[in-house]
Amino acid sequence: MMRLAVAFLLLAGAAQANTGSSLRPLPREPLVTAPSRAVIVEVSRSQLAPRRSLRPEMRGRVITKGSSGKARANTFGQQLKQAFKKKPKASKSNMNAKTSKRVAKGLQGSVCGNPNIRGEKISRIPAKLRGCGLDNGVKVTEVSGVALTQHAKIDCNTAKALNTWVERGVKPAVGRRGGGVKSLKVVAHYACRTRNNQKGAKVSEHGRGRAVDIAAINLKDGSSMTVLKGWRSAKNGPALKKMHKAACGPFGTVLGPNANRFHQDHFHFDTARYRSGTYCR
Repeated sequence: MMRLAVAFLLLAGAAQANTGSSLRPLPREPLVTAPSRAVIVEVSRSQLAPRRSLRPEMRGRVITKGSSGKARANTFGQQLKQAFKKKPKASKSNMNAKTSKRVAKGLQGSVCGNPNIRGEKISRIPAKLRGCGLDNGVKVTEVSGVALTQHAKIDCNTAKALNTWVERGVKPAVGRRGGGVKSLKVVAHYACRTRNNQKGAKVSEHGRGRAVDIAAINLKDGSSMTVLKGWRSAKNGPALKKMHKAACGPFGTVLGPNANRFHQDHFHFDTARYRSGTYCR
């Protein structure tokens, strides 16, 4: 009986010694711990807001600061709008004023409202004979860029006709010959006298400021095409005849060497008008 009790005690001790090396897995410590006491902290909304907005900024935005210290925004779109904004149209009155100034500047030194007719206005020339006299006359020194060897006192209608003749008749007939036309040799303009200085004849158109006589065309190389020597010459005759013909239209009367003995050495041009039309001889 005593032996049985000792054996039981030995078995109990062995079992107790083997408990540290048992093959049964031991349970792991729990991962969740007991919750600690919550701490509540009050935070204002401004503290939670980010220091810089997460919204993308608009491109091209320029912030300037005025004298008042207030910021002024000027977007790229507004700048483009200003760049492509249509400028206000100038008023008709302003445009007319500018045009008038340009015209006035171009007319300085000219007469008869034509910048190609150079000269000056002259005072009224009283009549010495009945039918003579010149009102609203001008003293012309150049037409269409061609000088007159002496000024011509005539009216504006005659000045305009002379300018047209030089532009459409003289220059095309001469062309590049001698370097072009330099001047016209004027031998008569206003003069209170009768036709061809004949006693008892009617008052000449010269006595009314409506006529001018041309004796020669002077060229830039120093040569001259004279009516007296050139009209019947092979060298200058064709050109002079073209000039004579071109004067029929701008002038009412055109006389040359074929007209009579009084016009062998010059062309007579006047602006008298006839019912039958232009008189050209």
